[in-house]
Amino acid sequence: MAKKLVIKVTAGADAPERCSQAFTVAAVAVASGVEVSLWLTGESSWFALPGRAAEFDLPHAAPLPDLIDSILAAGQITLCTQCAARREITEKDVLNGIRIAGAQVFVQEAMTDETQALVY
Repeated sequence: MAKKLVIKVTAGADAPERCSQAFTVAAVAVASGVEVSLWLTGESSWFALPGRAAEFDLPHAAPLPDLIDSILAAGQITLCTQCAARREITEKDVLNGIRIAGAQVFVQEAMTDETQALVY
């Protein structure tokens, strides 16, 4: 079993089921004791901003703010540098605990031993 899970979520409100799946898998992995690094890219980038996750609604899915809180409590959430720049999001704009980093950091994390990478 992988000791670390790196998840890249590319969907946001534009593809709510895919988006919710990524956050749910990340939260379940954290709760199971797996080291998790969740990457926000594309339309999921907006969830790095305060209040944006509360606007997300998907029937029969856990509330996105709760999933984010659980991931941040024991894992890492990263906003893609280029995705942030395209949306004019800066480090001062994002939720506490979310970092901004680029593709080289993603590749470095994904290529470490005993790591599984997933893309949603």
